[in-house]
Amino acid sequence: MNKILVVAAHPDDELLGCGGTIIEHIKKGDKVGMLIVSEGVTSRDEKRNYPKRKKEIEHLHSISKNIVKKMGVNFIKFFDFPDNRLDKINLIDIVKKIEKIISSFKPNIIYTHHGDDLNIDHELVNRAVLTAARPIPKHPVLKIYSFEVLSSTHWIEPTKRKAFVPNYFRDISHSLKEKIKYLGMYKGEMRKWPHARSLKSIKDLALFRGSSVGLKAAEAFQLIREIKREK
Repeated sequence: MNKILVVAAHPDDELLGCGGTIIEHIKKGDKVGMLIVSEGVTSRDEKRNYPKRKKEIEHLHSISKNIVKKMGVNFIKFFDFPDNRLDKINLIDIVKKIEKIISSFKPNIIYTHHGDDLNIDHELVNRAVLTAARPIPKHPVLKIYSFEVLSSTHWIEPTKRKAFVPNYFRDISHSLKEKIKYLGMYKGEMRKWPHARSLKSIKDLALFRGSSVGLKAAEAFQLIREIKREK
C-alpha cells in the first residue's frame, strides 16, 4: 500500500492535475491525502479582502470536501494562504506547514505542480514541496511527480520557462468519466469551450495524452525524483 500526498495551489487543481490518478490509487487500496495551499478566491479583488470573500471561500472548500468524500480520499486540509499572492508570503511559512503534514502522514509519493507554470502560486507550491521533501536520510518521500494544469502549464513563454515535458503516464481509461464528473461539481471554476479549462478540453487532453502512449486516456507527469532504497 502506498501513501499518496497531493499538494495543490487552489481548489480544483488537485483534480485537473491528477484526478484520474487519485481515483486509480484509491481503487488499489492506497491512502490519499490532499493539501490545498491557497484559498482560491481573493485574487478577484484588487486588494485581498478575506472577510468580503469568506462565504465564497467556505462554499468552494465545501465543494472540495464533498468531492473528496465521494472519491474516498482520506483527508483534505486547507492552508488558506492568499490566492495568487504566495510571492508575498515567506516561503518557509509554506514549507513548514507542508513538512508538518509529511511528518504525520508519511507519504511515499507526492504529486504537485509543474515548477514553471504561468501561475505564481503553482510555481511556489512546487518549490515549497521540493524543500519540504528534500531527500534527507530516512525521509518517507521516495517519489515526486509534477502534473499539468490546463491553461497555467501551457500558457508559459517557452523562451523564458521550461515547458512541461512528461515522462510518466498513468492510464485513466477507466476513471476519466469520474474525473470529469467531479470537476463538473466545481461549476464556478470551470469555463465554457473553447477555454482551456473547460470540461471538453480536459477530456481532450486525457485522450491526447493517452493516444501518445497507446492508451485510451491518460494523465501525464514529470518524474522529478525517485529514490530506491535497499531493505
